[in-house]
Amino acid sequence: MNRAHSQKAERRLDLVQWGALVWLLILAGLAFAGPYGGLAWAENLAVLHDREDRIATLKEEQAVLANRVELLDPDNVDPDLGSELVRRNLGVAHPDEYVIELENLQ
Repeated sequence: MNRAHSQKAERRLDLVQWGALVWLLILAGLAFAGPYGGLAWAENLAVLHDREDRIATLKEEQAVLANRVELLDPDNVDPDLGSELVRRNLGVAHPDEYVIELENLQ
């Protein structure tokens, strides 16, 4: 009975060791190829750089819009911008002026 019991204990120990090895291999595979692993690192860096570029572009646009808002302050409207907006929106021009329309470059 001791011999059968020791063989059973050895099989259980082998099974536990193989299970631990399989678990470690799965963890190593996930560390290398998982969503946060080594292979995904380059893709995550590329996405980060794209988003940083997009943020920089949006900050530039925000600065332009903030400048326009400042120029359109109701208490102190910039005369050039006010004139430009009135002429563009109402189609008003003096008889001796030439209007040259440029394509929007944006």
